[in-house]
Amino acid sequence: MSKAKVIDGKQIAKVVRESLKGKINTLKEKGITPGLAVVLVGEDPASQVYVGMKEKAFKKMEMVSETFRQPADISQKDLITLIHKLNADDRFHGILVQLPLPKHLDEQTILDHIDDNKDADGLLPASMGKMVLGMEGPLPCTPHGMLMLLKHSGIETSGKHAVVIGRSNIVGKPIANLLLQKRELGNCTVTLCHSRTKNLPEICKQADILVAAIGSPEFVDSSFVKEGAVILDVGVNRVDAPDRKRGYKLVGDVNYSDVEDVASAITPVPGGVGPMTITMLIYNTVYLAENTL
Repeated sequence: MSKAKVIDGKQIAKVVRESLKGKINTLKEKGITPGLAVVLVGEDPASQVYVGMKEKAFKKMEMVSETFRQPADISQKDLITLIHKLNADDRFHGILVQLPLPKHLDEQTILDHIDDNKDADGLLPASMGKMVLGMEGPLPCTPHGMLMLLKHSGIETSGKHAVVIGRSNIVGKPIANLLLQKRELGNCTVTLCHSRTKNLPEICKQADILVAAIGSPEFVDSSFVKEGAVILDVGVNRVDAPDRKRGYKLVGDVNYSDVEDVASAITPVPGGVGPMTITMLIYNTVYLAENTL
């Protein structure tokens, strides 16, 4: 079997962003520039990098993006007060609180104060409930981006067996639900696996579509993969690489070199699922702006 087709997230992200420009221009003609408010608490390096990438992407799309940087020791009361101000600010159609937050802050309590109509991440209870029921609403960015990767790669989902490794609220549960639904890019039979699953390789080897979202470097090898399977690798893990200038490299949850001769298509790390997450954040912000008309 030839090497797996590379699902190019960077290229597909460009295509999706290009498709949004017409909607953005239409909104601007009506006096609305889609806007996102990002709340960043503390100095977490990974969060700083990620927020910078968001700012750059929104600027390139000629949308509004403002980051509200707060000290790591901000009180829960003061942070909630800020979110209430952003809820009332018409410049912002979406609000995103960058996670993780410092340990003295209760993440769920803080997120619950975001207006449901400004849920840019698609992860608030109201949005997740609509997703589960198949109702229209903002979808979680990473899972939605994964569906776009399948769509633009011409990969059929209907009737396929999808196996998801990982049960997080951000990726595992939502992508399992979306693939299960009676909808375009759905209609899969879905198995959701996790750290307590027995005979994991044997179960994964049944998958036509295998989603790896467990946060364990190169955990999935060829013993997990059925010949011809499509693999979506959500993992982003730093591992030591003394020969690299930075001293580390990024790898996924899948051992790419071990599975590329078995799979039919695979997302690389970096450059696969990652670029789609910010793209779908842009998508959600445009969607929320349209809903204000």
